[in-house]
Amino acid sequence: MEQEIKNSLKTLQQEKVLLYPTDTVWGIGCDATSNKAVKKVFNIKNRSESKSLIILVDSIKMLEHYVPTISNKIIELLTATTKPTTIIYNKPIGLATNVVAEDATVAIRIPENKFCKQLIKAFGKPIVSTSANVSGNVTPKSFKEIEQPILDSVDYIVNLQREVVNEKSSTILKVADNGDIIVLRE
Repeated sequence: MEQEIKNSLKTLQQEKVLLYPTDTVWGIGCDATSNKAVKKVFNIKNRSESKSLIILVDSIKMLEHYVPTISNKIIELLTATTKPTTIIYNKPIGLATNVVAEDATVAIRIPENKFCKQLIKAFGKPIVSTSANVSGNVTPKSFKEIEQPILDSVDYIVNLQREVVNEKSSTILKVADNGDIIVLRE
């Protein structure tokens, strides 16, 4: 795994795009603070930049650098959850402008996947995580289901967990302006 972290880190540092396993499905990722790298992800997915992408951070501490206000309710929820949980936050800071949705929100998850956490920690910044498919196509549940155009268009493919089949997607919650938590997908 150490060599895969090194190779992935080099890819991220060069504002390139990688294909990697997460705690949900395989993801297309890049430096979430680089407009240039994020633009490449949108091009690979053939997706409009008006759609937002999920961002991964390695901890609540890292999350606090990019989300100005995190309620105790959210911290408790993130600490207690046992399944992948993506939360949509208002008015993020320090991220590439093209990862932020038109309504000034961003979806962020703290993955449980060991590779992801170690990579993000080593990189020191959040990374993009969007499903490894062309926009509108079926989301692959395993590495072998990823379409050739995706494999051909990324700069690096992580050589880990290729045999894992993952059927789960994350729970998606949204923090309302009043601080309430709204469930968008369970």
